[in-house]
Formats: sequence, C-alpha cells, structure tokens
Amino acid sequence: MNETMPLGREYMERYPEWREALPGNELPWLAERRADAFRRFAERGFPTRKVEAWKYTNLNPLTKKLFAPGAALAATPGALPADALDEKSVHRLLFINGRAAPGATLALPDGVRLMPLSEALETVPDLLAPLLAADAGPEEAGLLEMNTALMTEGAVLLLEPGVQLEKPVHFFFLTTEDAGEAAMHLRNLLVAGKGSEATVFEHYLGTGQTGHWTNVVTEIVLADDAHLHHYKLQNESKAAYHIAATTAKIGERAVYDNFAMSLGAALARNDIQARLDGRGIDCRLNGLHLARGHQHMDTTTVLDHQKPECRSSETYKSVVDDQAETVFQGKVLVRPDSQKTSAHQLNRSLLLSDEASANAKPELRIYADDVQCSHGATISELDEQALFYFRSRGIAADVARRLLTEAFLAEMVEEVKDPTVHAVLHQATTDWLGQTWPKGRRP
Repeated sequence: MNETMPLGREYMERYPEWREALPGNELPWLAERRADAFRRFAERGFPTRKVEAWKYTNLNPLTKKLFAPGAALAATPGALPADALDEKSVHRLLFINGRAAPGATLALPDGVRLMPLSEALETVPDLLAPLLAADAGPEEAGLLEMNTALMTEGAVLLLEPGVQLEKPVHFFFLTTEDAGEAAMHLRNLLVAGKGSEATVFEHYLGTGQTGHWTNVVTEIVLADDAHLHHYKLQNESKAAYHIAATTAKIGERAVYDNFAMSLGAALARNDIQARLDGRGIDCRLNGLHLARGHQHMDTTTVLDHQKPECRSSETYKSVVDDQAETVFQGKVLVRPDSQKTSAHQLNRSLLLSDEASANAKPELRIYADDVQCSHGATISELDEQALFYFRSRGIAADVARRLLTEAFLAEMVEEVKDPTVHAVLHQATTDWLGQTWPKGRRP
C-alpha cells in the first residue's frame, strides 16, 4: 500500500460496500473496469507533490478524512438560485448533490441524446462501453482512477453527424447544505459526430458551506469537422474541494473552444488534456482564476499536437487576493510529424495583496522543425502609474483598483461568444469584484 495514502486501508475496506450501490453493476465490462481502476488507485494512492504534475498542489486535506460517495441525498428541485439559467434559453440537465433531479429537459432536436449517466448505462450501454472503458488520462492521475471506480452520476451528450444545436446545453451541478461532507464522483461524456456543432456550459454551484468533494471527469470526443464550445464555471462552497479532469480527443478540421472560470472551493484543480489527432484542428484553451482568502486554484494543461497543420492557443489569467495561491502549468507537445504547427501560450497573474502568490510553469516540447510556437508568463501587481493617473483625476483608490482589475478580466470574458453563458460569467466576475471593493467603500 502506498505510504502517501493514510486512508488507503479504509477505502479498500469500504469499496465493496460502495460498489454495490453504483449504477451499471450488471454490466460485466463496467464491473471489470471499475475493479481494475480501484486496484490501480489503491496501488498509487493520492498524487503527492513528488509527482511533477502536482508539485504546486498539496492534496493532504483530501487524505485526512474519508469522503464517502453517495452519502448526499438529492434535494427537491424547488426554487433554483438566481444563478440558474432560464430553462427556456438552454437544454438543461440538473443534478442536486450529485444526483440527477427528476423531470425531463426541454424537447431536443432529432439526433441529440441528453441524459444522466445512470440512465445512459441502462438505455445505451453499448454506446458507452468503448468510451468509459478506455483510459481517460495520464498514468499518475490517481483521482481519475478513483472516479472510474466510483462514478455514480454525470451528464451524457451524444450528437449525431451534422446536428447543429442552437441553444446551449447546461450541465448544472447544484450542491446544497444537504450534501454534508460527501464525495461526488461525476463522469460527463460529450460525443460530437462529424460536422456537428454545440455549446456546452458545465456549471458547478454551491449554495451552502459544506466541505464536500467533487471529483469530476469530463471526456470529450470530437469527430472530423465538429465544433464544440465548452464553457465551465466552478463556484462551489469555499469549504469544498473540486478536482476535475477534462480530456478531449479532436478529429480532423474540428474546433474545440474551452473556457474555464474558477472562483469557488477551498482547493480547486482543473486538468485539461487535448489530443489533436488530425490535420487542420483549431484548439483554444482559456480560463480565469479569481482567488481570495486561503483558496488554492490550479490549472494544468497538456496540448498534444499529433498531426501537421494544427493551431492551438491558450491564455490563462489569475487575480489573487489575501493569502490565496494560484497555479498554472501548461505543456505543449509537438510530435515529430506535426510540421506547420502553430501553438501559442500566455499566462498572466495579478496580485492584489502582498501575501498573495502565483506559480507559473510554461513548457514547450517541440520535436518538429517547421513550427511557430511561443509562450510567456508574467506575475505582477496593479500598475502604479495607472493608479496615479486615476487618483490625479479625483478617482478614489479602491475605485481605480477595481477599474484596472475589471479591465484585466474583461478581455477574457468577452471571448465567450454565447450571450447566455457570457451573461452568467460576467455577473460572476462582477459579484467577485464587488466583494473585494464593496460599493461606496473609500480609502
């Protein structure tokens, strides 16, 4: 047993009990995959800072208690919080405390299947078998293995070739006080057929102050010429833990556009791995961290260029206040046959406090010679000259700081083209800034 996993024995002892309550138990291929995944997790345990990809993020808080899956009881949908999108503007799949809420989504166009994972395992298991049975991440991703062993629910979106979805699909994961300190192992699956197009909004919202653990894996498969705009907002309880892995396998001439914003959880990590597995692919990864208090937020990306003539770009920004800490690790891999690759990476962090910190580790591994690749990283405070300019014109110091911070964030949020999702992300940044500089506060 791995010495870095203090609770390993307890997880081993409880796993047979937990396994009995998991969906899809009657499927041999899934039972075998679950057992194999849990064996690998038990051998390796939780990733530690000795693992290069986790050197800036300490998971000790997760190892100090036993997070039991399925302990959370699904609440009645009732009145959703103001953050919820209008049901008429989206195709919504609602989950409350890790369970699919009752009630059907709006009528879907032909060629679209949208359902909870538990339902998909009952109705279309043959479609899921080649996807959920495959490794979805790196060798050291122990939490991904735990997710595979214990996944209880999630959102499944299947698009047939040529389908064009006009409304965004809203994966809405709401956590209330009823969740307690449960573990929610969620598995989302998005499969876009050849030439299809959709917008997906992956939304995690906490209305209580529970110290729950969300361990989510989102697997994406884009066929040739497919377009997917994939947005994520993580705004869970400030006492929660949110560990996420997103993997995207992208076909020829496909477009994958990812934007992830984190402003909740005590500890949050987004692992994003995109495999550019065809010519002419356009892949864009962008995101924001808004961290305060003692929050720790980590975004780690891998862009794997496997074929020629592909483009990738990624821009990540952080605004860090109080004693919070953020991490960006971005690896771009250009394989030997990937000539005429264009790959550009930028990370910028803005520190609002002397005690705030940001870590950046950009990395390029290029094994082809006909490429255009660049990366850059900056960590700075607000521009004193710009602040002086505002003050000299009678603008209060806190108002000036807020204006400069808003400008730093605005260009990122403006990249989100869907108006429905844009409105939610814009409001989230406005609310966060309002907590830092309350209206009417003066120096």
